[in-house]
Amino acid sequence: MNYEKLLEPMQKSSIRMDYTAIKECPVGYSKIGGKPDLPPDFEWFYYNGKIHDNGVNGHPLSFLAQINCEEAHKYDKDALLPSKGMLYFFYELDSLAWGYDPKSKGSARVYYHPGSVSELQRTDFPSDLPTGYQLPEIPIAFSDAKDLPSFEEFCEWHDKDDYGWEERYKYEDAKVKMGFDSELDDDIEEEPITKLLGYADIVQNSMLLQCEQVTNGIYWGEAVDVPETILSQDKKNCKKWRLLFQLDSIFIDDYEIMMWGDMGRLFFYIKIDDLKAENFENCWLILQCG
Repeated sequence: MNYEKLLEPMQKSSIRMDYTAIKECPVGYSKIGGKPDLPPDFEWFYYNGKIHDNGVNGHPLSFLAQINCEEAHKYDKDALLPSKGMLYFFYELDSLAWGYDPKSKGSARVYYHPGSVSELQRTDFPSDLPTGYQLPEIPIAFSDAKDLPSFEEFCEWHDKDDYGWEERYKYEDAKVKMGFDSELDDDIEEEPITKLLGYADIVQNSMLLQCEQVTNGIYWGEAVDVPETILSQDKKNCKKWRLLFQLDSIFIDDYEIMMWGDMGRLFFYIKIDDLKAENFENCWLILQCG
């Protein structure tokens, strides 16, 4: 198999998000955490699903990040994000839903404000959001980078459960020839990667089929058994999903700022047609950790 030939058209652009310190940002700037800058009529998101095993309804989502689309636009080489407005990410930090249960719908939300950033105002957290679920404010800087899929996601794109280790070695060799790092190179220290778009830096497994099936009511907390005809259609439809936002566990000066499970990552996914239509209502979040 000629992996270089197959991978060349699969390259996607990502927008890397770098951060160095906790400090306050001016209103309207891109950032992780802190108090969000929202339109005056915004109604805070609450998760009305089950929290753990005993308690339901009414938990406010935590604010994760806001992206000034005009700031990010020049780094969006594939021109997928809106060119103006503000994009927001929220997540309910009490239950920390992993994204394998359809009932987790609403535990993570993406909100897009298409209007002028000048309309926004620094907004206090809801009074019932615990202090421990209010994230510190971290300014971010953007840069662009090319991405290739992990071997697991490559297999999912090509409808294979696994090509085996011999093929994986060939795959990683092809990536190196194309100027990318190999995931099998022990001499390369894995770095935190927070970004928009591109491909997920997976921790456990590829997530396209999971997004498709869970959002269609299939519970992924155990072995998934669906009729072959439905599975075949799901595998076809799952290729409509794209990574929107990847938020890594964050350390600054070796100090833990936020941790998703055991050094995990949050992944927000969206269907490509929804992204093009600037419809962020149906995004799906998955948490993976080591």
